Amino acid sequence: MPEKEQKTKIENPEISMIPHIQVASSPHFLNPSLTTKKMMMDVLIALVPVIGMAIYFFRLYAVKQILICLASCLLAEAIFMKMRKKSFSLFDCSAAITGLILGLSLPGPAPWYVGVIGSFVAMGIGKIIFGGIGMNLFNPAMVGRAFVMISFAGVMAASGYVDSTSMVDAVSMATPLNAFKQSGISTAIFDLFMGFTNGSPGEVSAIACILGGLYLCLRRTVSWEIPVSLLGTVIIIGSFFDFLSPQEGWTLFHHLFGGALLFGAFFIATDPVTSPLTPLGKIVFGVGTGALIMLLRIFSGYPEGVMFAVLLMNGVTPLINRWVPHRTLGAQHYRS
Repeated sequence: MPEKEQKTKIENPEISMIPHIQVASSPHFLNPSLTTKKMMMDVLIALVPVIGMAIYFFRLYAVKQILICLASCLLAEAIFMKMRKKSFSLFDCSAAITGLILGLSLPGPAPWYVGVIGSFVAMGIGKIIFGGIGMNLFNPAMVGRAFVMISFAGVMAASGYVDSTSMVDAVSMATPLNAFKQSGISTAIFDLFMGFTNGSPGEVSAIACILGGLYLCLRRTVSWEIPVSLLGTVIIIGSFFDFLSPQEGWTLFHHLFGGALLFGAFFIATDPVTSPLTPLGKIVFGVGTGALIMLLRIFSGYPEGVMFAVLLMNGVTPLINRWVPHRTLGAQHYRS
C-alpha cells in the first residue's frame, strides 16, 4: 500500500470500514457458455446464406461493399479505441458483424468512399461515443447507413428499371418498392422470395434471410419475440389495407418479401444492445417497429421504412425498459 494512502487511512479509520460495492445492471448470473464472441459467431453463421446469395446475384459489387465496410469498421474501432486509450479486441467480432451488416445494407454500385464514411460514422458516432460495445443506444450499422443515405442521396439511389424476370442488373434496375411507388410496376412474388430483384445485396433474397433468422432464433442468439411481433404487425396492417383498398399487382406478400423487412426483422431489430430487456418489452418494440415500417411505406414518399423505424424504436427502448421493467430477483409480491 502506498505510504500516502496508508497515512490517510490511519488518520481517518472510518474510510477503511466503508464497503466497496460493485453496482451494475442485472442479470448478475454468469453463463460461461454465452459470450459476446459466441453470439457474434452465431450471427456470422446466420449471415452465410445471405452473403452467399448476395455474391451470387451481385458478384463483385457485393464483394466490394462487404470488404470495404468490414475493413473500415475494424480500422475505425481500432483508431477510436486508441484515441480513448482503451483496449481494442479484434476477436470479439462485434465490429466485424457491424461491417458485414452495413456492407450488405448498402447498394452494390455505391462508390467506395460511401462504405468508408458509413463505417467510420457507425463505429464512431453509433458505438464508441456511447462507451463502446454494449453501451450504444442506436444500432451502429443503421446509424452509418442513415448518415450516408442522407449525405449521398444521389449515389445511393438506383435508376431505371428492367424486366424482373431477367438477371439482376445492379446498376440500372430499380428496387421493387421504388419501381411500384414511382411507376406502379409490380415485381413477381417468386422473384422477391428468391432474390431476382435489385436492392441492397443483403436484402433481396427473402429465403436467405428466413434461413439465417430461423437459425438465430433456434440458437436463442436473438429473441424470437421481436421478429414474430414485427412481422405479425406488418401482416395485420398489410392485410387490413389489402382489404380496405386493394392495389393491383401489390399484395401483403410484396410487403413481406420486398425491401429490407426480413433482413431488418432478423438481423437489425434483434440487436440485444439496442432492444428492450424483457419479453413483453421486446413485443412492444417489435409491434412499434412493424407499425412504423408500414406507416412510412404506405403514407410517406419513402418506399422502405425499415432503417428509420428501427432507429426510432431504438430511441424509445429506454422508455420501454422503464415501462416494462424486470421483476426484481427474489422479490415477493403480496396482495393488499
